Amino acid sequence: MKRFNHRRKRREHPGRDGDDAPVRPHTSLPPQGMVAIVGRPNVGKSALFNRLAGRNIAIVHDRPGVTRDRLTAVCRRGDLPFEIMDTGGIGETIADEFNAQVQAEARLAIEVSDVILFVVDGTTGITPVDQSLAQMLRKTTKPVVLIVNKIDTLRRGNFNAEFTRLGFPHVAEVSAAHGLGISELVDSLTNLVRRVKPAVVAETSEDQPQPKLRPLKLAIVGRPNAGKSSLINAVLGENRTIVSEIAGTTRDAVDIPCEVNGRRYLLIDTAGLRKKAKIHDEVETFSALQATRSIKRADLCVLMIDCADGAKMQDRKIAQIIVNEQKPCIIVLNKFDLYHPDAKKADRIEELMETMRREFFFMSYAPMLAVSAKNGQQVYKVFAEVEKIRDGAQNPPGTGVLNRLLHDTVDNSSAALGRSGKSFHLLYATFVKDEEQNEIPVPHIVLFANRVDKLQDSYLRHLESVLRGIWPADGIPMRFSVRGKEKQVDRDKGRGSSHPDPRRKTRESNNRLIPTPASPVVRHERTH
Repeated sequence: MKRFNHRRKRREHPGRDGDDAPVRPHTSLPPQGMVAIVGRPNVGKSALFNRLAGRNIAIVHDRPGVTRDRLTAVCRRGDLPFEIMDTGGIGETIADEFNAQVQAEARLAIEVSDVILFVVDGTTGITPVDQSLAQMLRKTTKPVVLIVNKIDTLRRGNFNAEFTRLGFPHVAEVSAAHGLGISELVDSLTNLVRRVKPAVVAETSEDQPQPKLRPLKLAIVGRPNAGKSSLINAVLGENRTIVSEIAGTTRDAVDIPCEVNGRRYLLIDTAGLRKKAKIHDEVETFSALQATRSIKRADLCVLMIDCADGAKMQDRKIAQIIVNEQKPCIIVLNKFDLYHPDAKKADRIEELMETMRREFFFMSYAPMLAVSAKNGQQVYKVFAEVEKIRDGAQNPPGTGVLNRLLHDTVDNSSAALGRSGKSFHLLYATFVKDEEQNEIPVPHIVLFANRVDKLQDSYLRHLESVLRGIWPADGIPMRFSVRGKEKQVDRDKGRGSSHPDPRRKTRESNNRLIPTPASPVVRHERTH
């Protein structure tokens, strides 16, 4: 019987495991094979999933039954990447409305996987549920690795020989919480994946062309029970995520790859965001945090609104988060089949669009779509709108066109800038490329002017509307920065003010702050 024991390896490779373990360079190979992580509730499956993935994806909590949906990620800790899948606990009955669906999802993960990690708790020993799951897994022809988790000390590992009675040839002692034994486990899984899928590995050598660019990340966000998971299931044509009328069904942010019309996407199903005052559960707090992080890492956000229930204050707060993060957005008005179902369709759409435009006046650039995710109506129009937004973002007007347009606008509407003894002059305007390369770039327009204080937010919104007249840029926010020049002060020759301007830039030289020559500085930065 082969055992993957981390104690001997740690003497040969000190510092290899744990939080400070060096991470191997990411290989450019696509992931090969699927490794499913299964076991009874609360044995550390999600902690092991996060450790193999190299980041905190799944919510880890002492409460049994926290994980519901299947979570997938890629483990790139070894020289051959492979997919890993986290599942909910099986074998025990939890007082939960979703217990049957969770166990069905876990069994489906076993069917689609190539290698199975059977996780047990090394501190409690073998339980009847472990024995029942072991009996079920011994019937499969797929490789099964028994993971004895929570081996936090070297001494405790001496008492885990009892787990060999479960009858699996591969046994690994690890501590997912502290990272002990993970490197050896990754090496063993890499070898198993190579044996299971040798043909696939041989075809994907480094001599072959590299895979296509990464998929476009779409974060599906909204209030609880707005139909986020239903939209994903309608797109995929299968029950990939658990759907229920109970609010708060989804807990983790679930990344689901898909392909529509030859284009690759990564759909991020998120937990519903409620008012902070109504959140009293620690798990829901983690879920809300993950949903907010999903907005930050997305290329585009799909804001789901329950139009049958109407737009609420919480919907506008979620929309404001998207605006603050400067993310392209589509507003999907779900449950349209329940919105005044007895009226004519044209009248219903007209009234709905008028109402929602009034509710989300601060996101006038975001296109709106009326769909019914449950019935699959108009669902694929979402992706047509996504591609329209992506194409529109790639073709901004040239700098010459931008300057002529804005100069003509300022010259013809100078009264909007207010009356003053000193006139306002727009010197120059240009697009600035951000350092971060986004699939859908958000335009950053920098205006150089003589008097920054004359440009109010209302006038910047006017400039934005004029710019959208020649470049619609549907779904994309526009970011404006206004810069002005400061007078150069030379106190040695008595020119200018004798008091230093606190807004002047400085640089550090020889541990002293020395004024730099006057240069354009950012005075205001606004996003619309």
